[in-house]
Amino acid sequence: MSTTTHDDPADVAVVGRLSRLDRFLPLWIGLAMAAGLLLGRLVPGLDAALDAVRIGGVSLPIALGLLIMMYPVLAKVRYDRLGTVTGDRRLLLSSLALNWIVGPALMFALAWFFLADQPEYRTGLIIVGLARCIAMVVIWNDLACGDREAAAVLVALNSVFQVLAFGVLGWFYLAVLPDWLGLEGAELTVSGWDIARNVLIFLGVPLLAGYLTRRLGERTRGRDWYERRFLPRIGPTALYGLLFTIVVLFALQGEAITDRPLDVARIALPLLVYFAVMWAGSYALGRAVGLGYARTTTLAFTAAGNNFELAIAVAIGTFGVTSGQALAGVVGPLIEVPVLVALVHVSLWARRRFFPSPAPGRPTVPVAH
Repeated sequence: MSTTTHDDPADVAVVGRLSRLDRFLPLWIGLAMAAGLLLGRLVPGLDAALDAVRIGGVSLPIALGLLIMMYPVLAKVRYDRLGTVTGDRRLLLSSLALNWIVGPALMFALAWFFLADQPEYRTGLIIVGLARCIAMVVIWNDLACGDREAAAVLVALNSVFQVLAFGVLGWFYLAVLPDWLGLEGAELTVSGWDIARNVLIFLGVPLLAGYLTRRLGERTRGRDWYERRFLPRIGPTALYGLLFTIVVLFALQGEAITDRPLDVARIALPLLVYFAVMWAGSYALGRAVGLGYARTTTLAFTAAGNNFELAIAVAIGTFGVTSGQALAGVVGPLIEVPVLVALVHVSLWARRRFFPSPAPGRPTVPVAH
């Protein structure tokens, strides 16, 4: 990735600190997706073997990948700065409105518009829209130079609302609202404990580990050592964890995806529209309320991403592993991963175009990937 003398110095610094793994991330992700699909097709019984490794309904291979992916990013967060985020009502209120009002409503509308004749896929997409992102978003936000502290606060906020609101919103969008509109409805049975456990594992564990690592590291060796020596060492494991998670996820569902390519294409179309509209709309809102580049970027990615693990688990638990609802959940990350990687590059371009000054709210420490 080359730069010229007229580039923004902040952008030159960001590009200069990118490792080879970061610079070719779209290629590595594409290869990981292809490898997972091929493994799922070519290795007999691999999907069943991976899916069998569960504790309490949680897939251990996926849990391991997500924990490895999230820990380094959450270890980078400066937890002593979280107060500046919690006091930003524009950010918090915008995030809550986008995630819990706009996002589910938009997915409901798109699911009925594009899949009116496919009730199983339609229901699966609505479930995806209800599962707000608390995991991979930290990677996309970090790559796009968003505000790490804001991302930590917003994913924590999403996790609380996910436990409290997921079941209620599922009942509303799958049963109540269709009945009001004279449409065909569905039922969703989901345990609040299952959602809380999902949040605890995929957010609580790496968040606690990241917090304790920073506190102990700074206390024993100082902040300068922690940010300039320790973080660069653990940084690359985040992307290794991301690639491992993608391989496992697509190995688990490779057969379902490759056996029904036309159905996958039909499910993919509303998802593409959803991610584009949510990200662009959130970005425009962030600019309109004056959040600055870093927090505008964080707002956009936390609003556009979804918690695919929760959506797939709920769809399988309620409708079965071979159901159309489960397939719709699986197609979610198939579309979300490459689209949000592309939006990382769009965000960095928008930084030069719309935010010519250095991004506010972003700590000037080395990018440790």
